[in-house]
Amino acid sequence: MTTPIIDRPLFSLISEGIGPDSVSLYISCTEGASDLENIRQLGITTVINCAVNLDINYVSKENSTYEKGKLLTGNAPFRSHKIGLVDDVGNASEMMLGGYLILKSVLEQRMPERQSYPVKERGNILVHCRGGRSRSVALVALYLHLQHEQNYPTLEDAIAHVRIARKLHPDEWFETPKKVLIDDAHRAIKSIKLLGINVC
Repeated sequence: MTTPIIDRPLFSLISEGIGPDSVSLYISCTEGASDLENIRQLGITTVINCAVNLDINYVSKENSTYEKGKLLTGNAPFRSHKIGLVDDVGNASEMMLGGYLILKSVLEQRMPERQSYPVKERGNILVHCRGGRSRSVALVALYLHLQHEQNYPTLEDAIAHVRIARKLHPDEWFETPKKVLIDDAHRAIKSIKLLGINVC
């Protein structure tokens, strides 16, 4: 089946009242994740990149120890995390579980009072991948199902919500997210139950 090319919003508000600080959770794509002005306007202080094949240079304050011939390092204007999922067959069975634990953990993380942790604000969360239609959808749906089971009793309920909130056209639902990522999410749920991981 040919992948349809369908426009979708740059940023999509998926859920509010998320985590201990009751923040908002957004999904976007490469263009949104590299749009610093909009990220700031939406009150986003944490960005999670689901993709293994996508790197964005967020450095806004260079380290004073920068040396010629070395790659640029420094601080970004928000906290950034990367999971590294493949948008197809090829992920280790634990990677989706790892992504869920990262998303859950960043919502609970607190920054030490040190100069090396300049961004301490507890703001909104952006999850993205290349197109904001498969990897990010699967991960956010997994999070919503596990953390808000009263609203999303099954993973499929959560996926249905994210598809609509992200304004994904029904013509592309067959791969938003891809079936292999849905299977990965189901395996993550089984692992959590088997290992007795506390989802609350």
